[in-house]
Amino acid sequence: MLIKFLPITPTLDFMGKRRLFLIFSVALVLGSILLFLVQGLNLGVDFRGGTLIEVETTEGVTIRELRDSLSGLGLGEVTLQEFGDPNDILINLAKQPGEESEQIQAINKVKEELGDRVVEYRRTEFVGPKVGAELKLAGTLATIFALLGIGAYIWFRFEWQFSLAAMVALAHDIISTIGFFALTQVEFNLATLAAVLTVAGYSINDTVVIFDRVREMLRKYKKLAVVELLNQAINRTLSRTVLTSITTLLALGSLFLFGGEVIRGFTMGLIWGVLIGTYSSVGLAVPLLSFLDLRSARQGPGKDATPAPEGA
Repeated sequence: MLIKFLPITPTLDFMGKRRLFLIFSVALVLGSILLFLVQGLNLGVDFRGGTLIEVETTEGVTIRELRDSLSGLGLGEVTLQEFGDPNDILINLAKQPGEESEQIQAINKVKEELGDRVVEYRRTEFVGPKVGAELKLAGTLATIFALLGIGAYIWFRFEWQFSLAAMVALAHDIISTIGFFALTQVEFNLATLAAVLTVAGYSINDTVVIFDRVREMLRKYKKLAVVELLNQAINRTLSRTVLTSITTLLALGSLFLFGGEVIRGFTMGLIWGVLIGTYSSVGLAVPLLSFLDLRSARQGPGKDATPAPEGA
């Protein structure tokens, strides 16, 4: 509650920059779609199928040496990457033609080739292409149903104008997060898909807080210009929005630095999502309302005077 006693009340002109925000958002979405189509996602074993082997190598063994050694086994695409410490290596094998016995045979070939250069085999996972395809479909449906469910709730809780603006902002956040993964080529697996859905939940939380203030002011101040009303609603909730984002980022920063490689992709997706979700709530969802007819939301008795500035 200390934020209420700060001597500065935000009076930033967000709505005056709304067209600039919209241009930026459209460019971000189009760029993300282009990245996805051209570069694609670095799909993990969860989605593309194949075998994942995590090993700890002996000192002095380089990833280039291992790559050269395994590329001559005739196992198709073999990718290697460091997983935390330089001695921790993730080996990804493409799915081999045939059934489970062929996959086991490929794993044994790799182990024979690595020999005493490996101290420990930490995990070995195999996912068939059928399972990967089912997970892709399930993930896509989960994202679509989450969007529709959130849109229906906002429509029921507020008005259709708010629901439409929220859906556009959520689609913007999800597409830009997919673009982030396409740009960085961080492995996209079930954990990072969970990050995408979490981003949607975080973003709509911020948006609902501002929408609630907008609705309250619409009922109280009937003659106040919509653009000015929206601008004041953003400023009145800005301290809450900023503080929530900062505290969330502090927790995510700790997870990113000390949580280990297993959840690093998930954490990176959430950090990006918090930033883009905060922006979209302020710079996209609310400005979109200025292009919609909010008169139907002006219900109940209210004041005609211009409201005085107040804190969050």
